[in-house]
This record gives sequence, C-alpha cells and structure tokens, in this order.
Amino acid sequence: MKRVAIFGASGCGRGVLPLARKQLEADNREYDLVFVDDRPGSELINGHQVLSYEEWLSQPASSQHINIAIANSVIRERLVERCVSDGVQFFQVRASNVVELDDVKIGDGAILCPFVTLTSNIRIGKHFHANIYSYVEHDCVIGDYVTFAPGVKCNGNIHIEDHVYVGSGAVIKQGAPGRPLVIGRGAFVGMGAVVTKSVPPNTTVVGNPARPMEKA
Repeated sequence: MKRVAIFGASGCGRGVLPLARKQLEADNREYDLVFVDDRPGSELINGHQVLSYEEWLSQPASSQHINIAIANSVIRERLVERCVSDGVQFFQVRASNVVELDDVKIGDGAILCPFVTLTSNIRIGKHFHANIYSYVEHDCVIGDYVTFAPGVKCNGNIHIEDHVYVGSGAVIKQGAPGRPLVIGRGAFVGMGAVVTKSVPPNTTVVGNPARPMEKA
C-alpha cells in the first residue's frame, strides 16, 4: 500500500490534508492517508488517524510519501532532513483551482493552497508554502523553505531568498529586469506590509512603506 502523510496536525496541516485527499482520490490507487505529528494530542483528527513519525515509518508500505505542513521554515528544513535520511519521498499538495501559466518550475514538497496564481517564467525552490489567494508574478525567483501567508502579492522581477516569511496581505513592489527587488535570506515581512525596496537578510520589516522594525 502507498502510505501518505501530512506532517503536522495543527491548523496548517488540517487545511492541507483535504487537498491531499482530493489529489489521491483522483489518482485511483490504493493509499492510506494520515497525519504525522511528533506530539499527537489525539488519535483521530478530522476523520484521519494521527501517528507519531516512528509509528508511521514502521508500517509496511509499497512506498512512503510525506508533505511537511509546518509554517516555521527552520523546523520544516530539519524535518525534511530527517525524512531524507529515512528514504521518505516528498509530494506536492496542490489545490485543484491553482492557476499556473507558463514556464513555472517548483521544487519538491510545495503546498499550493486554493486560489494561488503563478504566472510565467518563475523559479521556486524546495518546500515552498503558498497560502490561499497568494500570487507570484512573472520573472520571480524564490528560494527554499519560503512561506507566504494568505493573500501575499509578489509582483514581477522579485528575488526571495531562502527561509523568508511573508505575512498575510503583504505587497511586494515589482522590480525591474536586471534589477530585481531582493528579500534577503531569513527576512520577515510583516502582515499588510508594502515592500517598496530590497530587504536585507534576517531583517523584519513592517508598515507602509515597509521599514525595519525598531528593536524594543
């Protein structure tokens, strides 16, 4: 049997699992779909079994596939490394109404929630999360372990480096050909921020226009 899991039984995982279930039903293959969680608080959530990673891994299977539905990108990367060392494969979760136009390439393990739009000439790294109503416009490059909260507007000619988090409703102004707007590695863009210029690595920006948040 093909064993399939969503790693994480919190809000993110509970929103992702029904999308995975719909994909698997369309595949017309025998499968077993569960939540995997290191701290399972219940044996059953939304009609699906919750197992520890070790329990899931020990079950006999023709193949094992997992998607890491954890918003924290550092933890997400750590779990990916754990799965890789155990030979677990990753799969993409994609809502049926995602719009993908031309020349879009996405790394392993992405989550593309309902109403996400990806236009053209886009490169996206591993384990990208795009929450509902987010979009990525033309000629963007997005790194590994990047998270978009709901309603992110990522306009054209933008480079987003690894481990960036972009908050709900944030708007990132379009860059220019050969002069992309860059969001540096590990940066945090606050909810509703309007980003009009590049953001240095490991910097939190908030407001309209977005500015570095002052430390208390």
